[in-house]
Amino acid sequence: MITETDKSLELRRQGMQADLDAQKSGADRNRMGQFATPHALAVEIVQQMAAMLPAENFAIHFGDPAVGSGSFFSAALSVLGRQNLASAIGVEIDAAFCDAARRLWCNSGLTVEYGDFTRMLTNATPPSAPNVILANPPYVRHHHISQQDKQRLKTLVLEKTGIKVSGLAGLYIYFVLLATAWLEDGGYAAWLIPAEFMEVNYGKALRNFLLTDVTLIRLHRFDPRDAQFDDAIVSSAVLFLKKSKPSVSRKVQFTFGGSLSNPGVVEMVDQSLLVHARKWTAYPREAGERQASWREVEGATLGDLFKIHRGVATGGNKVFILDREDANKRGIPARFLRPILPSPRQLKATVIEAQSDGFPCLSEQLCLIDCDLPSPVLESRYPALWNYLHAPDTLHVREGYLVGRRNPWYAQERREPSPFLCTYMGRGNDEKRPFRFIWNRSQAIATNLYLMLYPRRNLAVLLRMYPERAAEVFGILSQITGGELRSEGRVYGDGLHKIEPKELGRISAKPFLDRWPELSAEVSKQGELSLFG
Repeated sequence: MITETDKSLELRRQGMQADLDAQKSGADRNRMGQFATPHALAVEIVQQMAAMLPAENFAIHFGDPAVGSGSFFSAALSVLGRQNLASAIGVEIDAAFCDAARRLWCNSGLTVEYGDFTRMLTNATPPSAPNVILANPPYVRHHHISQQDKQRLKTLVLEKTGIKVSGLAGLYIYFVLLATAWLEDGGYAAWLIPAEFMEVNYGKALRNFLLTDVTLIRLHRFDPRDAQFDDAIVSSAVLFLKKSKPSVSRKVQFTFGGSLSNPGVVEMVDQSLLVHARKWTAYPREAGERQASWREVEGATLGDLFKIHRGVATGGNKVFILDREDANKRGIPARFLRPILPSPRQLKATVIEAQSDGFPCLSEQLCLIDCDLPSPVLESRYPALWNYLHAPDTLHVREGYLVGRRNPWYAQERREPSPFLCTYMGRGNDEKRPFRFIWNRSQAIATNLYLMLYPRRNLAVLLRMYPERAAEVFGILSQITGGELRSEGRVYGDGLHKIEPKELGRISAKPFLDRWPELSAEVSKQGELSLFG
């Protein structure tokens, strides 16, 4: 049972956590992946773990490879009691947090090692192996990890586990894999991590590891609308595992929503199903629309009928996208201006009509600067555009990562207008769809806040022969349900949904084939219909 001393220490910890967080900017904490675990959640995770541990003769050796101020150790004291912790070790890379954890818990049995956990594993004397890991690893996105560090981590994981990790993986995936290698055989671990690994391609390495190298006991996914962190837009999951080879016919408990102790939905899932599941967010299955929409799609998909691409990534919309009237006043030649749609927030219409010059019939007419002339030629022939692009306030754009890789730096990606578009991100639950489809009858292209749908050979020929059928195509796209869109896309904290081209392309095209059976003259292995080919 928790003592008054432990209660007062936890209150001190929360105060120190708040003070240390306030000393860093949001950008710095994001770069380092420092998002503290709320105490109540840490306690609930430890309570669930306690129920999984052997009832007798199991001396607990606690470990946390990213201990921070000691949220999980505090929770372990409160749930398990000091007398049941034979030893405890935490590793922390941030000197300020390391010092705080040492001062807080030095008399409670926690040894805090200062340094990078992923480097300590290669020391001649690595930290003592625990048999219970309770952790919230750093949520550092891949673009904040240097190429040198990525290669080091990938090599280390391959050496320790035999697993090849994608370069797009966040630091938390390396932590789970490496810390499991650190864990004693037969030991247990509970991880609070982003739920994205359940559905993204770079999470496949971790999913495979959980099926083949350890025994996955339970995987709980919080409702994305119920964010577990006030300062991170991320949908969270908790996975519980045992470091032992899984049995072939075992079942894994999947839970969703509610709390860990009282989840909204529960399902025991055959591990054999998980091996072939494209996304683990398909489980637990619910009755009704979600269950139907999460089935693996058979037959033709939208990707068979459309080539789907993200819109243009300019690297600096504030510089490269101008109001049309402003561009004309600046003397920028019309030959270097392409009509472009405003952001989805500003675009309320779902059918975009065209003016005679191809620009959309919108009150806000925007254009994209699109020029690939060499800089000396541009300066001599079109000084107005050259002067605009080389003004002092464009310097930050010229030094940007995306722009800096282009030659010349102001040249844009090639995109042709597409007759249909889908917004890339949005919110929506139940019957409300998170994404909108748009029928673009103008010559405007779009930014990367949209997906651009180009009809493939059969459908393209059909629309050339019968242009009026574009309205029906748009109508069928608009009837795709919110459940279908959510099941293929991915969701982040606070209910923000995103959908990538390949994900949209996996949605069933059956309504199109029902309407025009002539399109269904077999889908080839390459994914294109061949009737008109």
